[in-house]
Amino acid sequence: MHDLPFFRNNFERVAERLASRGPIPSLDRFRELDRARRAAISQTEQLKAAANAESAEIGKLRRQGEDTTARQEQVRRTKERIAGLDEQVKSLEAEFRELLAGIPNIPHESVPVGRSSDDNVEVRRVGAPRQFDFDPKAHWDLGADLGILDLERAVKIAGARFALYWGMGAKLERALVNFMLDVHTREHGYTEVLPPFLVNSASLFGTGQLPKFKDDLFQCEGRDLWLIPTAEVPVTNIYRDETLEGGALPINLCAYTPCFRSEAGSYGRDVRGIIRQHQFQKVEMVKFTRPEQSYQELEALTADAEDILRRLGLPFRTVALCTGDLGFGAAKTYDIEVWLPGQNAYKEISSCSNYEAFQARRANIRFQSGKKSEHVHTLNGSGLAAGRTWVAIVENYQRKDGCVVIPEALRPYLNEEAIVPRK
Repeated sequence: MHDLPFFRNNFERVAERLASRGPIPSLDRFRELDRARRAAISQTEQLKAAANAESAEIGKLRRQGEDTTARQEQVRRTKERIAGLDEQVKSLEAEFRELLAGIPNIPHESVPVGRSSDDNVEVRRVGAPRQFDFDPKAHWDLGADLGILDLERAVKIAGARFALYWGMGAKLERALVNFMLDVHTREHGYTEVLPPFLVNSASLFGTGQLPKFKDDLFQCEGRDLWLIPTAEVPVTNIYRDETLEGGALPINLCAYTPCFRSEAGSYGRDVRGIIRQHQFQKVEMVKFTRPEQSYQELEALTADAEDILRRLGLPFRTVALCTGDLGFGAAKTYDIEVWLPGQNAYKEISSCSNYEAFQARRANIRFQSGKKSEHVHTLNGSGLAAGRTWVAIVENYQRKDGCVVIPEALRPYLNEEAIVPRK
């Protein structure tokens, strides 16, 4: 959510920066509403001044014993017009705020300008893709051969875009979650929380999923409860409608949750395997910071996500998203993409974003600094998506004999050195 006075007073500059994201038709409507609102307020002020002057004149005439019935009737009609204009202004203000809720965040000045993912800028690349002396398999074939991934039965149970893990497949996913949480809490300075996996509409509005992205969510019929699309939603809303102590910032939280997404706009994308699912597991990192700290904390957040991949020995690259590829609420985003040899491509495994005060305004999260309070800046990022990390390990650590070697960092969690084909 934008600050309405700032948005109005700096409209042309804001509109120019927002235009770098692509066409935003609601900005034209904003201009129309603002003109109508200003005209209604101006007319109201003129009518109020006229009514006050006329009332004063009527009072003077009545004291002189003159009949003021006609003039009083005119004042009454003027006040009715004023009341009507006041209602019009209230209605316009409500539409303003509704419109503002659907306008994306302003990209930070450091965000590269572009129209699509083709214009994203690679920031760094870590590790070289492994050179295989055999044709590497995709995870859906490896999973079936090893007996650790069963997509056919998942379809029977729930439908397309669900997964059933068996044996070492299930253990590997659990090990990844525990490993990520341990690293983030023991070494990166995060406090672990376990939030509800269902949230109300106010929570989803606070983080920006509602009302714009309703079709991407799963709602419980007849209830104001929604399955979470990411732990970002409940964790950010922990402090909704609260004022934090400035000295406590930054606050760093992390959480494991399942995530549920309808993938309404992604038909035909990553339809094979478990890259794009209706349900998946993820460890999320969330930060609450002072405004002047937030971009330093974005770099730290991104480094924390990258550290998981470094420890697992997985090749990856980090890209800065261009203005046209930014998410709705983000002011700046780094995507971390892991190399998947089975697809011969880099695929996103984490998205680390600074929302500045965009979410904090929607969720009313402030901090106290002396006598003044202001909105915090919120940041979040995957640390990491467990299912995609599972895919990356299975594909990158496969051997010619069909085994998958367990990365050394995970061996204490699994007490195994490899996943071997079933006999």
